[in-house]
Amino acid sequence: MIRAAMMLIFSLLLSACASPKPDNTQPTAWLKPGVKIMLPPPGITPAFQQQQLLTGQIKGTRQSLLVLLSADAQKIELAGLSSVGIRLFRVSYDARGIHTQQLMPLPNMPPASQVLADIMLSHWPIAVWQKQLPRGWTLQDKGLKRVLRDADNQVVTEITYLQRGERREPITLQQHAFGYLIQIQHLDAS
Repeated sequence: MIRAAMMLIFSLLLSACASPKPDNTQPTAWLKPGVKIMLPPPGITPAFQQQQLLTGQIKGTRQSLLVLLSADAQKIELAGLSSVGIRLFRVSYDARGIHTQQLMPLPNMPPASQVLADIMLSHWPIAVWQKQLPRGWTLQDKGLKRVLRDADNQVVTEITYLQRGERREPITLQQHAFGYLIQIQHLDAS
């Protein structure tokens, strides 16, 4: 059970399991068990690039991964690296869908759209997300925290930010429905 749970968290961190063929349909992701939505369009402005150390924690087990994240008005790109800098995967999301390239075997991984959902939930404007959320769901910013609630007003996801100049950067993502925590350490300030 713990092994399966760790595979879930790293599927959300790594998300490089999908077929190398692009998914030409609008990508979907799970917000909680039984609730699937379409992801917002991939473009965001202003563009940003980040190097991050992601540490996933589920049921007391922790593992880390280096990621390179780039997003602009056209696409999102995510590359995962091992702790010694070996590229493990690359995921991109553009107008044609999600494209993945897996360079190292990562068994039992769910679709790349799951980790993209967490990234987009952390960075994309609330107005963009409101169009995608199920009826009765809310996404609100309160200071340095963003909270996603379901139609029963239960907290599904909480994201905590650090204010860096004029930009808020996510530093933790607590996903209550699936029971994982992702800590994000920003390794650059670009």
